[in-house]
Amino acid sequence: MYSDLILSIENLNHHLGSRSLRKQVLFDINLKIRPKEIVIMTGPSGSGKTTLLTLMGGLRSVQSGSLNFLGLELRGASQAQLVQVRQHIGYIFQAHNLLSFLTARQNVQMSAETRRDLPKREARSRSEAMLQAVKLGDQLNKYPQTLSGGQKQRVAIARALVNHPKLILADEPTAALDSKTGRDVVDLMYRLTREQGCALLMVTHDNRILDIADRIIHMEDGQLMTKASV
Repeated sequence: MYSDLILSIENLNHHLGSRSLRKQVLFDINLKIRPKEIVIMTGPSGSGKTTLLTLMGGLRSVQSGSLNFLGLELRGASQAQLVQVRQHIGYIFQAHNLLSFLTARQNVQMSAETRRDLPKREARSRSEAMLQAVKLGDQLNKYPQTLSGGQKQRVAIARALVNHPKLILADEPTAALDSKTGRDVVDLMYRLTREQGCALLMVTHDNRILDIADRIIHMEDGQLMTKASV
């Protein structure tokens, strides 16, 4: 059974580089994220936001402090445990990172098939249903190069949500989109994460979408602070 917290971070510090080039980039980070909560993180480039996201997502090893995800302490976790953690997290990035040689459905299905307990037929039907949910049911067999920027990001959202993760990590998901398309994408993320009951942590510089947040936090020089409540 999961704890009532999706994520709990206490006194997290992180360094990049080694020896004379070693530099501290995160300082005493404390953060808790609860189920169904939407948290937006703001802050200037180079402030440590993406480093923190990669630690939350099990993509980097925790060096100092505590990072607990669904009751599992990630400091000292094995690679096998980190792989297990990543199965409960959906990732959406500024660059949609779709594979150009796969169709929209295949890009989503590839993510579904990381669940070893999911039969291939079920992975396919779940992927098609997810693309229907992001209003791309008529684009299942299209390749990324034939899709618009907004459509590509919708495929990325479908891929992130297809396994019903407990946490979505989104790093500047609207940065490459025009204002209307960006708003449409954010509204879609809001609706689907609410429907699935997962938490969403989104990094953004786009002040026009802050209204979807339950809470806004701000990163400055590797330190995290609460900026405002919405």
